[in-house]
Amino acid sequence: MGKKDKSKKGKGAEKTIAKTLKKQTTKLKKELAAKGEEDLEQVIKELEEADRKKNAIVEDLLKDGPSRRANFSLNAHFEKDEIVMFGGEYFNGQKTYCFGDLVLYNLKKKTWLKIQAPGAAPPRCAHQAVLTAGEGGQLWIFGGEYASPSQSQFYHYKDLWVFYLKTKKWEKINATLGPSSRSGHRMVLCKKNLVVFGGYHDNGLDYKYYNDVHLFDLESRTWRKIEPSGTAPSPRSGCQMVTLPDGRILITGGYSKNKVKKDVDKGIIHSDAFLLFPDKHDTNGTKWKWQTVKLTGTKPSPRTGMSVVANTIGNRAYFFGGVHDEEEDEENISGSFFNDLYCLDLEKLNFNRIILDGVKAKKEASETEESTSAMPQEAEQAEPSELVEQPIVHDDGIFTLTIGPSSTTNAESAIAGASGTTAVNVTMPSPRMGSGLCVKHGQLYLYGGIVEDGDKQYTLNDMFALDLHKGVEWDELIHDEQAKSEWIDSDSESSGMDSDGSSDSNDDDEEESDEAMEEN
Repeated sequence: MGKKDKSKKGKGAEKTIAKTLKKQTTKLKKELAAKGEEDLEQVIKELEEADRKKNAIVEDLLKDGPSRRANFSLNAHFEKDEIVMFGGEYFNGQKTYCFGDLVLYNLKKKTWLKIQAPGAAPPRCAHQAVLTAGEGGQLWIFGGEYASPSQSQFYHYKDLWVFYLKTKKWEKINATLGPSSRSGHRMVLCKKNLVVFGGYHDNGLDYKYYNDVHLFDLESRTWRKIEPSGTAPSPRSGCQMVTLPDGRILITGGYSKNKVKKDVDKGIIHSDAFLLFPDKHDTNGTKWKWQTVKLTGTKPSPRTGMSVVANTIGNRAYFFGGVHDEEEDEENISGSFFNDLYCLDLEKLNFNRIILDGVKAKKEASETEESTSAMPQEAEQAEPSELVEQPIVHDDGIFTLTIGPSSTTNAESAIAGASGTTAVNVTMPSPRMGSGLCVKHGQLYLYGGIVEDGDKQYTLNDMFALDLHKGVEWDELIHDEQAKSEWIDSDSESSGMDSDGSSDSNDDDEEESDEAMEEN
């Protein structure tokens, strides 16, 4: 008797999976139709077609600045005193808004200019954008996702776009062999290549995380997938990725999920680090290597959603905020949000936590103390355990930074003197994740992000700037006092309900938390 053909059995299994997926997709489309939602793929096609029909560039000055958002891109212009913002998302408790606006912030005039140009990239969030020099500046955008208003559907992009800042024109790059559809990936500029790593894809029925690497040659405008030797990072999204001064690429952190059992997933916060670099013995530039690396110094605690920006002047990278989620049980997750700032030396790969000295805040506190010094009061001596370690001033000839101790402290106690002097409030951004971060002229700029309070998720539209030369305290450029009032509770009269009057708010909250970590 001849042996059974195993290949036929494999093909049969593939057909069964494809048939099941088709049935699930058809069922999902029927459910969406019942809710009055269109298929996202069709929606995006209509958006692109509408943009192609536009024949004029429209510029609007935004008096109140951009709308509140998170998971957008923020890039500093190489040649002009401008910051370029694109995309992002905002969820108000009932409805998700996905943005496709491109906005320029003039650093000198402190004005926001919204540019609507024909043939623009469709709305998205959790994408990646790299701004390159030359020809007046080019903003390269890859991937990301678009969510339906009810978050019943997620469409992941695999398109590559470029916006020419000088001529204000969009171009969709029709290059083949690029990465698959994804969001939460990372992309950096390395010499004359855009390097894309990782990300995830969720079609509403299943999800997948990636650890593949793709290069886009900016000169030939072609994609190439590389297979580096060595131990690669496990599949993940939302990691931190920066190019080092010597051309190597650092990848650290990230988030992924594993299936524990049916309908139950377990989130993993990664804290490992890897270097990606070309093989020096390969003259063709086609061979790359992975190498594990240990980051030293006072490192951030394990978390996701950290914002990072590399500053080539001084060879530093800055990491801000993030969240650490604790899974209390299979159904409940609680998150701790951060607003601490870390500096990574890109040559030594050494972390330090930055503590701002709060000179302005100290002065105000001192004046208050002097005005009340005539009044009798009981002074309390601080216990030794409450005293704050003295910060270290680091001066590399370019930036003078105050490096904090290894222990984490609040903004108020961080600048309290060891002699027990009155703690003062230092101006700084509130804890958050998914904010935009960029550096221009020695100023670190931060915009927006997300913070959660129980079942509520607040999206921010405030803006801060930190002078990295002085390292005193953040300047608040845009104040946000409406974030909480923007939230609409799911149990309000206008809340979204199923046709039978039931609400799946608890399940939605869990999915939104996971989605945010994956995107970041």
